Amino acid sequence: MKIAVVAANGKAGKLIVEEAVNRGMDVTAIVRGENKTVAQKAIVKDLFDLTSEDLSGFDVVVDAYGNWTPEAIDLIPAATVHMAKVLTGSNTRLLVVGGAGSLYVDPEHTKTVVDVTPFPEAAMPVVNGHGKALEELRKFDNVNWTYVSPAGDFQADGERTGKYILGGEELVLNSKGESVISYADYAIAMVDEIESGKHIKERISVVSE
Repeated sequence: MKIAVVAANGKAGKLIVEEAVNRGMDVTAIVRGENKTVAQKAIVKDLFDLTSEDLSGFDVVVDAYGNWTPEAIDLIPAATVHMAKVLTGSNTRLLVVGGAGSLYVDPEHTKTVVDVTPFPEAAMPVVNGHGKALEELRKFDNVNWTYVSPAGDFQADGERTGKYILGGEELVLNSKGESVISYADYAIAMVDEIESGKHIKERISVVSE
């Protein structure tokens, strides 16, 4: 399977690349500068300059773009929309590294995590940016997308346990009543979805066991 990981030098991107390479996939890192991943192939290009020609031939493209500046509220959804437009009408699947803020906390799907959680003000551009990205992605009927929300406590340096619980649109807590997952376990879940392709045009979520 041929996959491309956009923003592969980021913390999530690197681990997704590593997980996919370890499973024998043909992985291309898409980066703006030097390739710092274990992928043997790379496209050096800003994601906003990527074209359909750049991504033709891939079975899956992973949008692992992240941004922690105040501009994240605009740039995160803009990145996702650009990737969706580039892949419109193709058979290539688009998997997006998402956020937890848009997960629902009630069965009626009227309230989300961001509605009931006092996030630090500095985090709001990121939280809202990911939420807007999902909102925009849902509009693309002719793109084979999957949006993967992590748990609320998304730990960059957390332990790789090799286990996780798969959820859907609602926030899922683990056996300890926690919403937490490491980047490493999230990468496992992402590559599992790359392999299975079971959740086309759906948002899924993952939490540690």
